[in-house]
Amino acid sequence: MSDGQMLLAFGALLVFGLLASLLAGRLRVPGLVLLLALGMIVGSEGLSLIEFDDYGLARTIGIVALSLILFEGGLAAGWQEIRPVLRASLSMAVIGTALTAVITGLAAVWLLGVEPLEGLLIGAIVSNTDGAAIFAILRGSTLRRRLARTLEGEAGFNDPVAVLLVLGFIAWIQEPDYGLVQFLLEFALELGVGGVVGLGVGWLAVRGLRSMRLASAGLYPVASIAVAAVAYGAADVAHGSGFLAVYLAGLAIGSTSLPATRTIVTFHDGLAWVAQLVMFLALGLLVFPSQLVDIALEGTILALVLAFVARPVATYVATLFQGFSLRERVVLGWAGLRGAVPVVLGTFPLLAGVEGSLAFFNVVFFAAVLSVLLQGLTFEPLARALGVTTDAAAIPLPLMEAATMRRLGAEIVEYPVQAGDAAAGRLVRELQIPREALLNLIVRGEQALPPRGSTRVEPDDRLHVLVRQEAAVEFEALLRRWRDGPLEVRVRPVPKPGYPTIFRTRPWAEADGDPQAVEAIDGVGVAVRLRTRRDVPGALLALEDGSFAVTGSILARGSAGPLQDFARRRLAAARTEGDRTWWREVIGALAVG
Repeated sequence: MSDGQMLLAFGALLVFGLLASLLAGRLRVPGLVLLLALGMIVGSEGLSLIEFDDYGLARTIGIVALSLILFEGGLAAGWQEIRPVLRASLSMAVIGTALTAVITGLAAVWLLGVEPLEGLLIGAIVSNTDGAAIFAILRGSTLRRRLARTLEGEAGFNDPVAVLLVLGFIAWIQEPDYGLVQFLLEFALELGVGGVVGLGVGWLAVRGLRSMRLASAGLYPVASIAVAAVAYGAADVAHGSGFLAVYLAGLAIGSTSLPATRTIVTFHDGLAWVAQLVMFLALGLLVFPSQLVDIALEGTILALVLAFVARPVATYVATLFQGFSLRERVVLGWAGLRGAVPVVLGTFPLLAGVEGSLAFFNVVFFAAVLSVLLQGLTFEPLARALGVTTDAAAIPLPLMEAATMRRLGAEIVEYPVQAGDAAAGRLVRELQIPREALLNLIVRGEQALPPRGSTRVEPDDRLHVLVRQEAAVEFEALLRRWRDGPLEVRVRPVPKPGYPTIFRTRPWAEADGDPQAVEAIDGVGVAVRLRTRRDVPGALLALEDGSFAVTGSILARGSAGPLQDFARRRLAAARTEGDRTWWREVIGALAVG
């Protein structure tokens, strides 16, 4: 094929993959099934448009794609979301995956008549849930948030566990002196090294992204790709788990408030979709349908054992003392979707030269596809029938479309408030938000709160701030003050008894300074900034002598009553919506004050 033909074929496959995903949504069928089917149709035993039987290349494609998918999963989740379910996710990823491998492996020994270690190898290959499949069903699900985050965390953590189990059983089969002790030591060592490397690379990446001032917003995704590659590569070279490292590095960046965070997350969301399309198509090309006929019965029985016995039992044990109800455990057990990951793992024994591994690969492929069809089609109806869904999305979509906001010259910055932050416990009006930014939403638990000046910020709140792009980098300084302080808060003075009722107004003069950031009015210092006008420079201020002032094109200063009367007259004469909104805010703030 010429270069042009190759690019044309690649583009056409992506187009057909997108169409298959759209069709899957209409048919309520998991999209990856249609993508695998598309690969089989255009492959060697279908239309023969693409001849492909390179298991080594397929594994490489799978590893790169899985790394990108796991990195995006960490970015999208973030530590704030995973932390409440971390213990349950880790328990299901380690204990649940291992138990699933053992139970399924024993069934494979009985079903296929293979040796115990070979059966356990098959069980290890199909033991983990597929991150891409889990993320896909959760995007359209209304599952309770805690259950969704538990499944999301498990899907991120259990890929490394399954890979290590597969490699360990391959070594056990091929090396006579290999034993359980060495198996467990290498398992613990690789997880430990992967965890340390992932956290270390993530920490360095966060510090670097905070301190760097890249010339273009488009360079930040380049930096994040470098982080993912370094995390996986460094862990793998150090004989650790690259998958664990890349997931933890993504988790670290996703937990950090940066002006470019939304750009990075949006880019990797699209890149993960490309990775999924390429991986599923490649694995579909690798499968020869004629070879599946001989193992159809065994593959079906293995899939049923996996779905109805191994996964539910392993989930029940792994979630003991985790605070889940029986109905929630049933749903968690039924959410064990397999997918491309077991198919990728099925290439490992093939490339290692394990005897009979081609039959293992075909059985695993058949079982994985049946698992996705059976559990993927019935997961959401089962969750609704058991009453563990809500009216909200399990994984909320971005509050605003990032591309649209950037086109309009703005960014959305999400700031997660922690217990020790200087912003925790402050009123919104005390956060010192500049005119170039707007706090447009506070997410508290499962609720979205419209912020007011008198709203108090609480730990675990997530503040969504709209920031003009030209001020995004400077806004980082304010984010650091929200985290570390100082946030100087002046106490509004109370007028003394007998305080004279004053009122005066005049045009704002250039010598008065910036009406948005003025520090004193006629020599009287500003005590508290009560409101900030967004459409044009202006503010409502409480002064140190107990009076109030409105700044803007005019200066009006006086006691609360006369100033409120003045605001009502301005509201009655207002000709623009911006003016009307502003004077309503002034009237309301003075009424409260």
